[in-house]
Amino acid sequence: MGNTDFERVHSVAIPPPQPFSKSLKNNLKETFFPDDPLRQFKNQPPARRFILGLQYVFPILEWGRKYSLDFFKADLIAGITIASLAIPQGISYAKLANLPPILGLYSSFVPPLVYAVMGSSRDLAVGTVAVGSLLTASMLSDVVNVNENPTLYLHLAFTATLFAGLLEATLGIFRLGFIVDFLSHATIVGFMGGAATVVSLQQLKGILGLSHFTHATDVIAVMRSIFSQTHKWRWESAVLGCCFLFYLLLARYISKKRPNLFWISATAPLTSVILGTLLVYLTRAEKHGVQVIGQLKKGINPPSIMDLEFDSRYLTTVIKTGIVTGIISLAEGIAVGRSFAMFKNYHIDGNKEMIAFGMMNIVGSFTSSYLTTGPFSRSAVNFNAGCKTAVSNIVMALAVMITLLFLTPLFHHTPLVVLSSIIIAAMLGLIDYEAAIHLWQVDKFDFVVCMSAYLGVVFADIEIGLILAVGLSVLRVLLFVARPRTFVLGNIPETRIYRSVDQYPNTNNVPGILILEINAPIYFANASYLRERICRWIDDEEDKIKLSGKTSLQYVILDMSAVGNIDTSGISMLEEVKKIIDRRGIKLALANPGGEVMKKLNKSKFIETIGQEWIFLTVGEAVGACNYMLHTCKTNLASSDELKKYSSSV
Repeated sequence: MGNTDFERVHSVAIPPPQPFSKSLKNNLKETFFPDDPLRQFKNQPPARRFILGLQYVFPILEWGRKYSLDFFKADLIAGITIASLAIPQGISYAKLANLPPILGLYSSFVPPLVYAVMGSSRDLAVGTVAVGSLLTASMLSDVVNVNENPTLYLHLAFTATLFAGLLEATLGIFRLGFIVDFLSHATIVGFMGGAATVVSLQQLKGILGLSHFTHATDVIAVMRSIFSQTHKWRWESAVLGCCFLFYLLLARYISKKRPNLFWISATAPLTSVILGTLLVYLTRAEKHGVQVIGQLKKGINPPSIMDLEFDSRYLTTVIKTGIVTGIISLAEGIAVGRSFAMFKNYHIDGNKEMIAFGMMNIVGSFTSSYLTTGPFSRSAVNFNAGCKTAVSNIVMALAVMITLLFLTPLFHHTPLVVLSSIIIAAMLGLIDYEAAIHLWQVDKFDFVVCMSAYLGVVFADIEIGLILAVGLSVLRVLLFVARPRTFVLGNIPETRIYRSVDQYPNTNNVPGILILEINAPIYFANASYLRERICRWIDDEEDKIKLSGKTSLQYVILDMSAVGNIDTSGISMLEEVKKIIDRRGIKLALANPGGEVMKKLNKSKFIETIGQEWIFLTVGEAVGACNYMLHTCKTNLASSDELKKYSSSV
């Protein structure tokens, strides 16, 4: 802007002081209660608060009052549909976790009932997941050989489930769900894809009819185990497995192309189990090398609270397994629940979901169940089947209960190769290459995080892949904090608006004035960097001025609109910058510092150091003041007295 008019309409206010207790209360509220969950209890009588409290902990008490027959019809159909998927998937995933197949059915009975009472999602279908099963097998196998001591392994799995539940419930109760947010979308895409690849390759054991196989999860060990036993491959199993895998993939393709035919894909696993069982029974294929499930115990879940294992030799591994599997299952379940809630335009409380997941795993560990969450495949079927409430989980649980009580002998001849086909078909849906391509197009660093997780899981170890991806994500957060962006601002022609010269190339530089925007809070982690970066901007600007022969640099304006907070290191940095540019004969001005920043600048006496008159409400006002001083003062350095005199007169 070329004019010399300057009118200071408002000065930047310093927030009134608050008692420490009130300030602490507000900070804690913003940190842990951003959604203000206690709002509904305000101005309510004690009896009403008690009822609201029960409804908050047990959402079924709230929506159950409005439940109708039409809702039940929809939930009944959805529940039976997901049960047809849950039964074969449960058996398959239990085998993947190196656990007795019956545990997959146990885990689809009690935990869904707990979630139906405590969960807030209408669409989430609860059950075991492949990634959680693989993690359980991978981590517990480090301390116990399942073939040598299956009972101890089983007890450790129950105990790991207990610790996973305790972690999830604790995160929810203390509203620490933001910890799960460190698993970024890129991390989850890469980790899930890598785990799906490893799981699929491990299922070649069942497809090829191998009885001995490596417990390692990296692709090199798996492929070595496969090709070192070529003489043991069973062509009967391979043919059977490929046929069922083709059928499952075809069913999914049809359902994807025609969403109204979702039931074809949903019932395909159970259909495969039935057809495979009949085929093996009628042809006596088990006598020709086709492995079968064998005897499954009848009856509902036996109690397992006395089977929990707290031996110090295994406790560290069990706790680590619980933490890792708990966080992964929590991230998946909440992401799935939020996705379907968005489709139906309702809200789910992430912290309530954590409590619900935690309680269903705690109760599950007491009732012979292992890790459960809300898998995408089962929830998608539940959603497409037209479920209305969590009653669909109750219907599914009752269907599984009937299976446990009366139908388990029918699974005796079910071939393991069918279970392997079911797992491979489910895993191929988790390899989201389209999401990886999207990450490459939008954010290259996110793509690097994604591929780090994928390659770490596939070529090293599941834990290494997860640690690598989370480490890179945390590193990126630290880089955002430690290396914030700074921009040179210019004036958009015919306005008093100032924007980045990189984003708006048509902006005009203001002669004699350098305007910088700091795009992050100023903390100890970035204070030194910002000091050096500001000095470099000044050096670059002075070099340009020397080459062009324009008016020398007289003012530096720091736009602090995006600086939400500042600590003592940041204040020291501003003091150093002021001293540095004072020695160069340049004046420092601040534009639009926030309330928290002003409060700390005032307490540190920095406002007295710089002068209240050099703190402006907008960049436009700061530029107007600097232009006024440039055109009215005779000296190279504009005096604060001149500015005070002019400010008081307008």
